[in-house]
Amino acid sequence: MTTRSMMLAGGMLAGVMLAGAATAQVSPPHVAKKPFQVTSPNGARTDDYYWLRDDTRKNPEMLAYLAAENAYADAQLSALKPLEAKLYQETVAHIKQDDSSVPYAKNGYYYGSRFQQGADYPIVERRKASRTAPAETLFDESTMAKGHTFFALSDWAVSPDNRRVAWAEDNVGRRQYVLRIKDIASGAADADTITNIEPNIVWADDSKTLLYVEKDPVTLRGYRVKAHVLGTPVAGDRLLFEEKDDTYSIGVSRTADDKFVCIGVSSTVSDEQRCAPAAAPTNFTVIAPRAREFRYGADHIGSHWIIRTNRDAKNYKLVTVADADLAKGTAAWRDLTPASDTIFIEGFKPFDGFVAIDQRQGGNRMIRVLSDAGKSTPVTADEPAYRMSLDVNEETATPWVRYTYGSLVTPTTTYEVNAKTGERRVLKVAPVPGYDPAKYVTERVWAAARDGTKIPVSLVYAKGTKRDGTAPLFQYAYGSYGISTDPAVDPGRIGLLDRGVVYAIAHIRGGQEMGRSWYDDGHLLNKKNSFTDFIDVTRYLVAQKYVAKDRVAAMGGSAGGLLMGGVANMAPADYKLIIAQVPFVDVVTTMLDASIPLTTFEYDEWGNPAKQPYYDYMLSYSPYDNVTAKAYPALYVGTGLWDSQVQYYEPTKWVAKLRERKTDANPLLFRINMEAGHGGKSGRFERFRQNAEWQAFMLQQLGLAQ
Repeated sequence: MTTRSMMLAGGMLAGVMLAGAATAQVSPPHVAKKPFQVTSPNGARTDDYYWLRDDTRKNPEMLAYLAAENAYADAQLSALKPLEAKLYQETVAHIKQDDSSVPYAKNGYYYGSRFQQGADYPIVERRKASRTAPAETLFDESTMAKGHTFFALSDWAVSPDNRRVAWAEDNVGRRQYVLRIKDIASGAADADTITNIEPNIVWADDSKTLLYVEKDPVTLRGYRVKAHVLGTPVAGDRLLFEEKDDTYSIGVSRTADDKFVCIGVSSTVSDEQRCAPAAAPTNFTVIAPRAREFRYGADHIGSHWIIRTNRDAKNYKLVTVADADLAKGTAAWRDLTPASDTIFIEGFKPFDGFVAIDQRQGGNRMIRVLSDAGKSTPVTADEPAYRMSLDVNEETATPWVRYTYGSLVTPTTTYEVNAKTGERRVLKVAPVPGYDPAKYVTERVWAAARDGTKIPVSLVYAKGTKRDGTAPLFQYAYGSYGISTDPAVDPGRIGLLDRGVVYAIAHIRGGQEMGRSWYDDGHLLNKKNSFTDFIDVTRYLVAQKYVAKDRVAAMGGSAGGLLMGGVANMAPADYKLIIAQVPFVDVVTTMLDASIPLTTFEYDEWGNPAKQPYYDYMLSYSPYDNVTAKAYPALYVGTGLWDSQVQYYEPTKWVAKLRERKTDANPLLFRINMEAGHGGKSGRFERFRQNAEWQAFMLQQLGLAQ
């Protein structure tokens, strides 16, 4: 049912008058208050809008309210439609529509993807033995997406004999994937279909057995690894492993040399990995038993394992152990890299004779190569703020390491470097039509937080932008789960820079840009540091006259939406506009309910509110619980009805409470995507269409709507 048909079915919905084809907005939507007691071991709270939660997503009154909010947003934004269209066209003009990826080699084939002009989805194909051989299509995603309002192909794997491909697809947006299999040569689909899985598929060596991760149908937690043999009933699939602890997630993979299949379980503070020969993945051997505050991840090459671990190394180190010594436990582990207070090891890829290391230092992400002889060679960069990351490296018997490089002004460039000679060559510079990097400037500045900590900030702006305290600012951050935010060119941002906007990424605590301590200082009972860091970065940029005090827009999504909610409550006067996408804002109520997806995983991220210290601290910053009668900046809030990561009712309740209590006349707009989940609508152009709406609203609020 469309938004308009839902509105017509209701006649007059939540204060929104409907008259024929025209919609006259009399006032912002109103929603009923229905007090509900949220109980916990540490006290009860009254939630007037709890009733907006409907796990079936069929409640007519709730749907009517969402329709009313969409209609109100439509009306308020109608005058900005020309600017929205212009922003979208500007963005699309910076996209090479028939772009293609750099092919990579695996098991006798070169794999790659390409877009056709105007297509939202790519064609995934392969070529046998040579990059110039005839292409064999694996997936035409545009064809697969037809008839669906949402489509995502999120994982696929070709069988070792190269005959079949298995994949995971989602047609709803709730990340409950369906596993399908087909014969590549004929395109004929197998009858085998498995529902409600993680997008995580691995073949055994026999090319008949598939390992997959089954999800809990309620919490959506992946908790079982099963083996399916082609042509046999799914009900008879063999259970290989079940994770009983609901604070752990689970995944399955093959090692770099393809000798082993591994099952990995992880929580915020602990990992455990068990592996079995890919030729017979039945009896799995644990690499090291789990223990709190002990994290590791192992890969195999030749006759030894390489392991990234925090054992005696807060920022992680690499160790190795021979196959023959694996059973001796951690006592047999030998250091490959030393522990460091300044270098954080993010990941690695083993090759024959060396290992490529993905690491962070000084707020930047970089690559280095470590030979088996112990020689360490960093890959250098010239810009002050940048990011490098290991790219697809499926072949281990090669001296060439593929990686990508980019910054806020340099488009993503794919390189490969020779680990033996140091030779480096460019494979591709991501095309950005109509864009000249020389017209823009990037900086790395360090803003002092209120406790004296220096916060790295990545900046970009057009050359000629005056540093006189008059420029508008668009500031972004995430700052949770140890996820770092790296700089990159965004086609949708170029038009903003050309209008004089200064764009800033605040690398606040809660990420890992500065190492593991950076994360520790921004979660659990230190979470408020993330909020105050963001605010202090804004005030620094204003004080240093990069931007104007009254022309600041802020944005964050998901856990970054929690950040936006916290900032809105703590420092509303510092922002002209706050954009909160799929925001996690009802922290205490959500974390008290173990039936909600992700809750049990995240006790070590936010805390378990069943325990008094965490309850009190989480309640002190939870955006929904701290909405009060005061002036708020203009707000644009977005959600998806089918969101599995942050349920739609969290931002819905937050908006309802803000409408009830805020004392200002600033606009509050709520956009609900009725046909998508956490990532919004699918398709490469659709994302930019959605973005153009809030960008137009932002430019209006910053005085740039022309």
